[in-house]
Amino acid sequence: MASVELRRLTKHYGPVAAVDEVSLKVEHGLLVCLLGPSGCGKTTTLRLIAGFIEPSAGEIHVGSRIVSSPERTLPPEQRNMSMIFQSYALWPHMTVAQNVSYGLTLRKLDRETIAKKLATILATTHLQALADRYPGELSGGQQQRVALARALIVEPETLLLDEPLSNLDANLREEMRFEVRRLHDAYRYTTVYVTHDQSEAMTTADLIAVMNAGKIEQAGTPEEIYDRPRSEFVARFIGSSNIVKGKNLDLSRIAFAGASLLCEGARLASGGETAVSIRQHDIRLLTSPPQTAENIMAATVIRQVFLGDSRDYMVEVAGGTQLRVVAPAEQNIPQGAAVWLHLPPERCRALVG
Repeated sequence: MASVELRRLTKHYGPVAAVDEVSLKVEHGLLVCLLGPSGCGKTTTLRLIAGFIEPSAGEIHVGSRIVSSPERTLPPEQRNMSMIFQSYALWPHMTVAQNVSYGLTLRKLDRETIAKKLATILATTHLQALADRYPGELSGGQQQRVALARALIVEPETLLLDEPLSNLDANLREEMRFEVRRLHDAYRYTTVYVTHDQSEAMTTADLIAVMNAGKIEQAGTPEEIYDRPRSEFVARFIGSSNIVKGKNLDLSRIAFAGASLLCEGARLASGGETAVSIRQHDIRLLTSPPQTAENIMAATVIRQVFLGDSRDYMVEVAGGTQLRVVAPAEQNIPQGAAVWLHLPPERCRALVG
């Protein structure tokens, strides 16, 4: 196994920078998710790593080798990488066993070695009973496991996955997230995984790199990205935070909706304005005013929806700003009612941009 490092990697299409000076290091054995909306540059980055396209600037290092630069780009077949696509790309005329072992056959390994490696990977991916079936006889999840087995059996330095679960239904997609993580834990190949699904990234990744407009907005563990977003984009994209803005009162407080809001995160500039994120489920909904005034503001219930295990509220505070609040299902407050919001200081994150 080897690390993968991107150094100021850039890809232009005419005047547009699809990938814009991206730098990222994936230590060997880790799984990193490139996460972001359509058009953010994540798939272009993956294709650059695979060698399918050449960079306009910057370098890609795999271990001690430079595999991509504007001066010299190794072709995909010389990179010791395996890639899994959205479409699975299985040979329809080959059985599961033949599809999985195809890479070893191309490498001209002897039959005994192929048989041993095939038996091991089929057992690991729970495909033994399906070895003699054809792709057309398999479910989507089974086909995806075949694609994973075929990629893993050749023992690549790097495993690349391009939205591998996007063609599956919701229940199967959830199941396969855990399967991808289980197989990664079994083999520990350095893995780069592209997805637009934040739940998929949170489930599978050691490291998440959130991309926007060709750049990495923030990289960190799932916990860091979720609990400590640094920008408005990351806060909105991961977990759909409320974003409130107000004038800075001091290094850690802003004025918002007639209240003083104490927050953590970035230090506030004197006299400026700051955006602050707060998760919907972190706001406490109160039906009577509390004794303390810190991080408390009056609001009116605009609407509420019963969701079974919770209620989804929309409330309006002074100045007309509306906030979403997720409250326990038993907290049934009618539309039009006056309420008070408590925004815990430790859950209010000051953002840098």
